[in-house]
Amino acid sequence: MMPEDFVHADFHRGKLDVSDLTDNPIEQFTRWYNEVQAAELTEYYAMTLATCSTSGRPSARIVYLRGFDQRGFTFYTNYNSRKGSELLGNPFASLCFYWKEVERQVRIEGGVEQVSEAESDAYFAGRPVNSQLGAWASSQSDPLESAQALEAKVEEFRQRFAGGTIPRPPHWGGYRLSPDRIEFWQGRPSRLHDRFVYVATEAGKWSVSRINP
Repeated sequence: MMPEDFVHADFHRGKLDVSDLTDNPIEQFTRWYNEVQAAELTEYYAMTLATCSTSGRPSARIVYLRGFDQRGFTFYTNYNSRKGSELLGNPFASLCFYWKEVERQVRIEGGVEQVSEAESDAYFAGRPVNSQLGAWASSQSDPLESAQALEAKVEEFRQRFAGGTIPRPPHWGGYRLSPDRIEFWQGRPSRLHDRFVYVATEAGKWSVSRINP
């Protein structure tokens, strides 16, 4: 491919200045999140989750944000999956939201821990039945003989729990990333993007600074 194949239309939908920011990055995230939600962007809650093995090998995938507050950002998965195994050995991760339509990006870094069993139970209970069955049937990230083999396991669990409440599998639940660094990025013309980084301080507050694009 030639360089001209990668030409991207310039960014022009907005700008970001320190005067636009709140003192707390969670409040700032809430503001931006509410705006993309109101704009009905496609899967605005999708985020890249990057984890790293104990040997330093990174991996990334798209997951869905399922809640956030001052404690952090929550997602759910199989604890025995690759991401779960990596978080067990190296409990730090980063998240990245990219909202193309408004030319905004948010990058979040911090430590990760499992949410309480009560939180995981409550979230699991609200999932569609087929998603609940899939959580039981899938040994996420392990080798799979065929799609038919997985479908057979789903039907096996469908029969097992027929007519009753489907409990949460012990290997499935939530994680919360507690941020210590959050960056807000607004696309600008000529790649002179506006970038501001919040960093947690020892006093439990946040410092914020503009950084180069």
